[in-house]
Amino acid sequence: MSPTSPKQKITYANSGVDISAGDRAVERIKELAAATYDKRVLQGVGAFGGFFKPELKGIKNPVLVSSTDGIGTKLKLAFMTGKNNTIGEDLVNHCVNDILVHGARPLFFLDYIATGKLEPKIIAEIVSGMSRGCVAHQMALLGGETAEMPDFYKPSEYDVAGFIVGIVDQNKIINGSKIVAGDVVLGLPSTGLHTNGFSLARKVAFEIAGLKPNDKVKELGTTIAEALMLVHRSYFPFVNPLLEKFEIHGMAHITGGGIPGNLNRVLPKNVDAEIDKSSWKVPPLFEWLHRAGNLDEDDMYRAFNMGIGYIIVADKRTAEKIKASGETVFIIGRIVKGTGQVKLTN
Repeated sequence: MSPTSPKQKITYANSGVDISAGDRAVERIKELAAATYDKRVLQGVGAFGGFFKPELKGIKNPVLVSSTDGIGTKLKLAFMTGKNNTIGEDLVNHCVNDILVHGARPLFFLDYIATGKLEPKIIAEIVSGMSRGCVAHQMALLGGETAEMPDFYKPSEYDVAGFIVGIVDQNKIINGSKIVAGDVVLGLPSTGLHTNGFSLARKVAFEIAGLKPNDKVKELGTTIAEALMLVHRSYFPFVNPLLEKFEIHGMAHITGGGIPGNLNRVLPKNVDAEIDKSSWKVPPLFEWLHRAGNLDEDDMYRAFNMGIGYIIVADKRTAEKIKASGETVFIIGRIVKGTGQVKLTN
């Protein structure tokens, strides 16, 4: 039996893909991306590929460093609140921190946004955050992809991923191999959950505590949504100048897995890191989540950053100089002989 012919012509728009909306979004993206360009960008958004000519002054043996990541279920907060203009900045800062741990400085950034229904205003808000983050790091938003995928994503929802490329002198790559017993572990404060642990945090806030996004939490002095949506901090402005002054033995960006799951990625197999949990004050947001959800403390230290978003490992003399730099820096532990483990103590 042959299929019957449709009574009206079927178009791409009938299928849920609005090419015109896509064109409008691309035009706005081009404007936002152009704000990040300098003479190094030979061709950017709109072509099949972006062209970038890096300046290699002062770099004898250049090595490119790349990374990619997403925002995870923090996006659910954006959907709930309608606040999309910080998501792109979260993404850029997360990726910058990931390559910073190797001593790299960022060159350019690309993005991927997929949505059920393409809304140019929302896309522009997301990309505006990326543009702001790229400008702050003198990095080009070189290109990306926006995909409208009806029946795959809900009309009001989207996913976003970022791709970063940076550069470092091969002789200055930091990979943790110089970490030795006697080194000091320094912690830099986070600005909240950053981009990890939101599945647990949302369950506590909106299911167990029964809050709405705009409900104020007395202990936090703000709404629960505002506390959870704080932008992921970039550590580049503070850490990059340190790399010119001191020999850093190792660094870790504290993301999914918390301090134990990230610091051990840079530890040699012949040492342990002993972290004193009492050496910094855990921010009120984490304390509230602990109480409101009756969460296991060990589980929290593996799900959240607990107020420490970035770690630096250096010898004692260097650590003391970094501690005295004027930035808030905590001495949170020490390196001892061991087997490559991270041990949390009170």
